[in-house]
Amino acid sequence: MKAWAVLQDSTAEAFTEAWPARRRMGASRPHVPVIVFAALVAMFSLVPLGFIGWVTYDVGWETVKTLVFRPRVGELILGTLYLELLTIPLSIAVAVGLAWLTERTDIPGARLWAWLAITPLAVPAFVHSYAWVSLVPGIRGLAGGVFVAVLAYFPFLYLPVAAALRRLDPAVEDAAASLGLAPVAVFFRVVLPQLRLAICGGSLLIGLHLLSEYGLFAMIRFDTLATAIVDQFQSSYNSPAASMIGGVLVTCCLFLLGLEVLLRGNERYARIGAGAARPANLQRLGRFALPVLLLPATLAMLTLGVPLLTLGRWLWLGGAAIWDNEVTGAVGQTIVLALAGGILATMAAAPMAWLSVRAPGRLQRFLEACHYYVGSLPGVVVALALVSVTVRFLLPLYQTFALLLAGYVLLFLPRAMVGLRASIAQAPVELERAAVALGRTPGQAVRQITLRLAAPGAAASVALVSLGITNELTATLMLAPTGVDTLATRFWALTSEIDYVAAAPYAVMMVVLSLPLTLFLHAQSKRTAGQ
Repeated sequence: MKAWAVLQDSTAEAFTEAWPARRRMGASRPHVPVIVFAALVAMFSLVPLGFIGWVTYDVGWETVKTLVFRPRVGELILGTLYLELLTIPLSIAVAVGLAWLTERTDIPGARLWAWLAITPLAVPAFVHSYAWVSLVPGIRGLAGGVFVAVLAYFPFLYLPVAAALRRLDPAVEDAAASLGLAPVAVFFRVVLPQLRLAICGGSLLIGLHLLSEYGLFAMIRFDTLATAIVDQFQSSYNSPAASMIGGVLVTCCLFLLGLEVLLRGNERYARIGAGAARPANLQRLGRFALPVLLLPATLAMLTLGVPLLTLGRWLWLGGAAIWDNEVTGAVGQTIVLALAGGILATMAAAPMAWLSVRAPGRLQRFLEACHYYVGSLPGVVVALALVSVTVRFLLPLYQTFALLLAGYVLLFLPRAMVGLRASIAQAPVELERAAVALGRTPGQAVRQITLRLAAPGAAASVALVSLGITNELTATLMLAPTGVDTLATRFWALTSEIDYVAAAPYAVMMVVLSLPLTLFLHAQSKRTAGQ
């Protein structure tokens, strides 16, 4: 509550001059301080791209050609491409099939299987790889990376696809069936095209995670662009080679964003006309019900059973001795950093969220795009940019809490924007105007009306960012001050020493702290679908 009060007061002060005096009794419009604050945050978010461009110019084209156009970089690009081309289609098949079973059939225990389908998000990707490497030490290379990545990331597709299936108008499917189409043909010709947006969005999320993931593939021993950047950074923190590979990685991210826009198309998916939505008729599985249960049951065992059994085994072998003060210290530091980062990211996003709702325009849309694009950048690129900028120009900030929190704000700014903007949009502007008409100052109107109504969304934004920080590894490894150990970094240090027993408590605590996020995502998915 104290943290939320600080957030309210700090954000409201940024809006104190949001209305000119001559408009106090009329409609609201943004004033210079709000735009300036949002512009400063947008400029800060452009640091990673600006850094890549500056290093490219600084080293010269000949050096760029030497560092980028070499066989090793080609191998990394090819390996990353294979990873994307294999993981994304497999994830689509698994997620769409599971979503169809849980939402459109009478499979026994549908609600349980739906919940189990999203709980893998509570297990960080590098903990999935830790569990599988512990169980099958020989799992390595591209095949191992694809296998673990599908298990770790398919829920990013399942969530939007399941929500889209709940929102589809079953009358369209009934009409197709009445024209003589078989159930399989109805699915591929009517249902699947309407899932394009959900599939494209979820695939984009998975693709970006594959580009930025370090821990999973480092443990599986599969080299990607992200693992190469971290390895290069650890050998020489001021290496132009790491920066150039970072530029290649950013280019891949931008290519994925453009490809997603191209594939999703411009088709209209909304229903036009009168009528009320009704639940779809569930497909009866009949004698196939028990055999079909093998899919969700197998997925639950692979995504949850293996990590939990592996962690339980290591905890049993370690006994009570492995739960020492270092675990408690890592939990405390993780919680402090997560809450501080969540509050700062939400405060930084608040002016832009307010502008995007109350005063949309060309300038506001450009600033908003600057806030969002950084979410597509891998953490390793953001951290590399901040490290290099501070080492060159702001050395006193290097390896400080301020730099680490700045990195968290950049990485998770889009998460804060999403929840906060939606909540502000649900707060009627007429209430602000009425409060001003009754004698409140603009700042008081925002603080007493808008921020109170937007409190649930702001709290959700803080929670989303905080839980993202809890599982963040790469940027924390590169930015954390000496002596600062989060659950993720401590876990990584111990697994790097092949001390899986001592690492188990840190993995368990990350899962415990991450579980509320999965419950929140599941609730949001149900709420979006009107259930």
